[in-house]
Amino acid sequence: MSRQTEAFQELLSLMQLESLEVNLFRGVSRDIGTERVFGGQVLAQALLAASKTVDDRLVHSLHSYFLRAGDHKAPIVYDVDRSRDGRSFSSRRVVAIQHGRPIFTLAASFQVEEEGLDHQFEMPDVPGPEEVHAIDLLAREEFDHMPENMQRWLDRFGPFEFRAIRGADPHDQVPKPPLKDLWFKLHGELTDDPRLHRALLAYISDFHLVGTATLPHGISWVQGKLMMASLDHAMWFHRDFRLDDWLLYSCDSPSSSGGRGLARGMIYDRQGRLVASTAQEGVMRLRREKT
Repeated sequence: MSRQTEAFQELLSLMQLESLEVNLFRGVSRDIGTERVFGGQVLAQALLAASKTVDDRLVHSLHSYFLRAGDHKAPIVYDVDRSRDGRSFSSRRVVAIQHGRPIFTLAASFQVEEEGLDHQFEMPDVPGPEEVHAIDLLAREEFDHMPENMQRWLDRFGPFEFRAIRGADPHDQVPKPPLKDLWFKLHGELTDDPRLHRALLAYISDFHLVGTATLPHGISWVQGKLMMASLDHAMWFHRDFRLDDWLLYSCDSPSSSGGRGLARGMIYDRQGRLVASTAQEGVMRLRREKT
């Protein structure tokens, strides 16, 4: 089995939540080479937990807050509150709990499918994924000599492939406009369940987003001088899509101040349809030099 196939199967296993009781679910975490749980994983699992309590309608928006760093060695319990079920919309609140304390909260809204007025921003005029090279964070020789935990964090043969157009090279530390465009897709085929596609899109949307706020400052996480952590994550789903085909992530950052950076993203399919929008604020601090 190839590394990409293993990573794909591992990701799908993370999306399998155990039902403990009515409105109560448990998930496990992936070791990403740090003591923390990847925020996109908690986001995706919380969304799936909420989705399991809703029939015949799909999530159209979510708003979440990261409260504490998750422990990847311990399971995460998701407690779902069925806030409201109306004729067209359902609301859910989810609290993710570890060691008796909340580490994450999610509010999500679900809607019955219906027709309505339709418009969108046009997709940026960018090269297609076949015209762009895959992202290589490190040379192969450098990667092979890194500690195993760092290899797990940086391994490009993970469940997704990214192909950057601009703004995603961590070694390019020249200040530039806060704009980023990259193609991505999942390695492997998914079922037609739109709930899984939306949960996994939430998972991957946590990659590359708030880092857009560092671009005007010419600083990158590879320098070891930057401390970043997600504070919140919002997402809106506009149209159906498939995650096992190429999608374009177009990000910008309107502001950074007060030790925080704000970034926004729009996600398009290959046909130019806007399928989702995101927004995220994160802590963005320069580490103090040791004296």
